[in-house]
Amino acid sequence: MSRERATALLVDFDGVLRRWDPAVAAGVEREYGLTEGVLGEIAMSWGLLQPVLVGQMSHAAWMASVADALTPSLGDPARARAAVDEWQRYRGEVDPDVLAFVREVRAAGIRVGLGTNATDLLDADLAALGLTDELDVVVNSSVVGVHKPAKEYFQAACAALDTPPARVLFVDDQDRAVAGARVAGLSAHRWSGPADLRYLRAALAY
Repeated sequence: MSRERATALLVDFDGVLRRWDPAVAAGVEREYGLTEGVLGEIAMSWGLLQPVLVGQMSHAAWMASVADALTPSLGDPARARAAVDEWQRYRGEVDPDVLAFVREVRAAGIRVGLGTNATDLLDADLAALGLTDELDVVVNSSVVGVHKPAKEYFQAACAALDTPPARVLFVDDQDRAVAGARVAGLSAHRWSGPADLRYLRAALAY
């Protein structure tokens, strides 16, 4: 049996609409004599990451915990904080192809939501990147209180879009999130780059 045509689009932020230049973190690590990749490794360790994604910790507190974890390597808490602050000043870049697609989809009358595991800094990031008015809804895990790939997250996202799961197409660059969306009843596509846009346009059939 064929699926219903999607009438709403839910897109991930990091890795889809926003991209990060790894050279920025690498430059900070070199400047402070840190092991390559250590900033991301510490920040993304589940014990530090999970509380901030469900709103139990602020972004600022999360970064303070990253600085605390770096302090033994640098031998100076102030230097550790400075390294983290410098790293965090870079807030990524908008993928122009994805933004153009989002605008195209919305112009066709299809609602577009941002579905992201994010912190309480998300609204400020969207404003800084000029994205505040580019989306119909924003579904932030730290506001919802549950993160992807949980079924409850996708239920909240569909409710925000005012669209049943079977009518929502979700796009994410993480296999676990895509699998979670499918379990929740959404159509889901694993993002690999702008070459995927042709398929997504066909799936939305606008």
